[in-house]
Amino acid sequence: MADYLLFATERYGLPILQPLADALHARGHAVHALLAGGASGLRLPAPVRAVDARGAARLRPRAVFSASNEVPTFVAGAKVQLFHGFNVEKRADGRGHFRVRGLFDLYCTQGPATTAPFQALAARLRHFAVAETGWPKLDPLFRDDGGAAAALRAPAGGRPVVMFASTFTERLSAAPHLYEAIAAQVAEGGRYWLLTLHPKCAPELFERYRALAGANAAFVEPEQLVTAQRAADVLLADTTSVVSEFVVQHKPVVTFRNRAPKPHMIDFDDPAALPAMLARAFAPEPALREAIAAYADAIHPWRDGRSSERVIDATEALLQAGLHTLARKPLAARWRALQIRRELGYWGF
Repeated sequence: MADYLLFATERYGLPILQPLADALHARGHAVHALLAGGASGLRLPAPVRAVDARGAARLRPRAVFSASNEVPTFVAGAKVQLFHGFNVEKRADGRGHFRVRGLFDLYCTQGPATTAPFQALAARLRHFAVAETGWPKLDPLFRDDGGAAAALRAPAGGRPVVMFASTFTERLSAAPHLYEAIAAQVAEGGRYWLLTLHPKCAPELFERYRALAGANAAFVEPEQLVTAQRAADVLLADTTSVVSEFVVQHKPVVTFRNRAPKPHMIDFDDPAALPAMLARAFAPEPALREAIAAYADAIHPWRDGRSSERVIDATEALLQAGLHTLARKPLAARWRALQIRRELGYWGF
């Protein structure tokens, strides 16, 4: 049995880490979690053991799995990047999904669309390895969920189900612009709605959308996000990475002013057009279905619910080869490592 550490700095990191925790436990390992920043005060269910920064350093885990852009480098073990979302092109590659900070030993990519760019970076920089594993967060999409999705869908009473999700980035968020149109659809009652917002969205938006819950809608917390995706037939969103998560199921998505609209999206910019866009999503033409399938296979072809197992295997393969096979981390990473120590309040050396 070995010790492993899970790391997150936001609440939305927990659903990424939970399937991996389950897979590690199934192999007989001890799992610990260091939750900081926006995830402070939260917990993963037992038998995951919560630790602080000092406890994490004493632990000397075999590996640290991070659902954040960073990782505590003062903790022993391989540092493994799991990612906190798909590449939705919110920013230029050098500032967004493909930014390499020099902190990680292994990048576990989600599918061919991200594997190839990271392999090219690894070949040039040589201080990290890349393995295409799929994303642990999506394992529950393709496994028996014990009826959780059916229970979330049950109040629909046979009606079609629409899920609404929105990013917190103000210039990209659909939540402020679509509220009235969504409220009208909810009041109409022809479809049942599952409503959710990014945890960083403004409190007043949460209040408005929570108030829509009733006979025709439910508000879904971040921990229920994957269950809601299983339960819904169509997604309404913006530039949130939930779009990509949902499409992996080969289901239609309607996007409002997406930053980089693609053929698999039904993108629109006028809130008044929402009813027509939803009607198209519930009766997708063959070309749209083909585009959805092609995109899903590019970003996440794994549909067996075993990405967590592949992450563990890839980490073990790297450890067996030896971290010494990687080049030295860049000097710039040392400054960020010191900042992480300060943020976590750990100065032991």
